[in-house]
Amino acid sequence: MKTACILVPSAGHAYPDHPEEPGRFSRLGDWQEKPYASALKWLEAVPATLEEIASVHTGRMIATLEAACQQGAGIVDFAPTYVTPTSFADALNAAGGILSCTRAVLCGEADNAFAIVRPPGHHAIPDGPMGFCLFNNVAIAARAALEAALERILIVDFDAHHGNGTQAAFWNEERVAYFSTHQEGIYPGSGRIGEAPHARRRIVNLPLPARSGDQAFARIAEQVLAPLAEHFRPGMIFVSAGFDAHWNEPITALGLSSAGFLALSNHLVGLAHQHCKGKIVFVLEGGYNPENVASGVEAGLSALTGFEAQAETPTTAALDPSPYPEPDIGGRLEQLREWHQFI
Repeated sequence: MKTACILVPSAGHAYPDHPEEPGRFSRLGDWQEKPYASALKWLEAVPATLEEIASVHTGRMIATLEAACQQGAGIVDFAPTYVTPTSFADALNAAGGILSCTRAVLCGEADNAFAIVRPPGHHAIPDGPMGFCLFNNVAIAARAALEAALERILIVDFDAHHGNGTQAAFWNEERVAYFSTHQEGIYPGSGRIGEAPHARRRIVNLPLPARSGDQAFARIAEQVLAPLAEHFRPGMIFVSAGFDAHWNEPITALGLSSAGFLALSNHLVGLAHQHCKGKIVFVLEGGYNPENVASGVEAGLSALTGFEAQAETPTTAALDPSPYPEPDIGGRLEQLREWHQFI
C-alpha cells in the first residue's frame, strides 16, 4: 500500500500571537525515521489554478483576497483571520496539495493520501475567507473528484469546529454528503442537528458536549458513520482532520486522545475499503498544540499505511489518554436518529 503525502508548511503565512502559525508543524519530526516511511509517496506542491479555486469560490472573493494580501499583513475577518504578502500563494499551494493527493488516488498512483497543509480550509465560504481559513481545500478537491466522474462523495469532518464553509459549498449538491462532529456552542455557531432540513440523510451535523472523547467517537463511528456510508455509498471519502478535537488543546474542549484519533482513522480507512476500493484522502484542518498535530498526523498515517495493523507494539498514539470524564451522548445520538432516520 502506498500513501501519497504532501507537506505545505507556508512559513510566510504567520501573524504575531496567532494560534494558526507555522509552529503547528514543529513536532512532525523526521519523516525518514517513521516506521511507515517506506509506504509514503511524497508529492511536490503544485499551486491550484484560479479556475480550480473558482470551482468553489466566487471570482470577487478570489480577487479581493489577492488584493488584501498584496497590501501586506492584516486581519480580514473577526475570527481573526489574517493575511500576509505570501498568503495568497500559500493558499494556492495548500489547495493544490490536496488536489495533487486526490489525483494521485484517482489515477491509481497511490491507494490513499494525506495532505498536511496550511492554511486550513473548512470555514472558508464561497464568498470569503473565514475562521483562519482562506480557500476551502477539501471542497475544491471534492469538486475536482466530481469532475473526474465520481458519482458520490462523503466528506467527514472531525475538527472541533463546524465546517460551515464546506457545508455551504455543497448545500444543494446531492452528490456530496457531509458529516461533521464538533463542539457545541463555539465558533462559528453553526452545525445544529436540524440545520439542513432539505438535506436529511445527506448533511449530518452532530454537535457534541465538551469533553466528548474516545468512547463517544467509538459510538459515533459504529452508530452514525457506518450507517451513513452504507446509506450514501460514496465512491470516495475525504476527511477534514482537525486535531483540535484533542483533549489538550488551547482553544477547544473536546476529549479525543491520540489513540482515539487512531481508532477513528482506522474506522474511516475501513469504510473506504468497504465502499470506495480504499479511496480516501485526509487533509489537515485545525490543531493548535504542535504535539497534538504531530500525534494526530501519525495516527492518520498509521491507519492509511496499515502500519498499526502490522506493528507488534503500539505507536505513541496510545500514550495520552484524556484525564477528564466523558459525558453520555446517548440522548444526542437519539436526536440524530429521529431527525435523519437512516441510523
